[in-house]
Amino acid sequence: MANAFFAKPAAVSVLKATFIPTLRFDATFLATLVAILGTTISPYLFFWQADQEVEEEISFGRVTRGQRRGATDAELKYAAWDVNIGMLLSNAVMYFIILATAATLFKTGQTNIQSATDAAKALEPLAGRGASILLAFGLIGSGLLAVPVLTGSSAYAVTGAMGGRYGFNQKPSRAKLFYGVIIVSTLIGVLINFLGINPIRALFLAAIINGFLAPPLLVVIMLVANNRQIMGNRVNGRWSNLLGWTTTVVMFVAAVALVLTWG
Repeated sequence: MANAFFAKPAAVSVLKATFIPTLRFDATFLATLVAILGTTISPYLFFWQADQEVEEEISFGRVTRGQRRGATDAELKYAAWDVNIGMLLSNAVMYFIILATAATLFKTGQTNIQSATDAAKALEPLAGRGASILLAFGLIGSGLLAVPVLTGSSAYAVTGAMGGRYGFNQKPSRAKLFYGVIIVSTLIGVLINFLGINPIRALFLAAIINGFLAPPLLVVIMLVANNRQIMGNRVNGRWSNLLGWTTTVVMFVAAVALVLTWG
């Protein structure tokens, strides 16, 4: 986050653009919007976060579904704080990454970054020869953080859909499919580098795909969250419904607008 301030962006312009964004209805803008929404409402939320809550209860000795049925007010409050703080920090990091990029690369006219090499070269006039080293450490750090989450989310989704054992509390011998998905996903990620596929372009396309997949999943989640036969007295409140359905509609509109623009 500090990097954004070290770049010395124009404070007035930053505040204006933050609260009064410029909207365009062309394919490039809408694709970027859908990608941002797709990375914000991501598979991490749908699979990893939910399953981690279950694994945490198992670690407390609640190994059967009957023992895990229901939740106390204190448990729900803790889960809400956990999710809300995590989302606040993750979106703050995303915001400052965008700000730092705008104040460095965009400011110098570098608007077509196709690889990490391009980004490092673009930063050299601003950060000197150490730019490539700093960028390398940043990419390694983000990879160590992102790869386990992305592969783990895929493993939870695939294994859960197929009814297999899953979870990092399981031994590899008892959850072969779960750990197999993680290994295969990691290997595919490594192979991308050797197959000539542009990783930045691949990440962008993956984010767009997430942006298309998330809206129908959000509809299902909202319907379940308001179903008293499933949730009992824990159905969504007024504000949760307002925010949830608003998010769902916005993502649907963005995805449909992108399709119409492409057409």
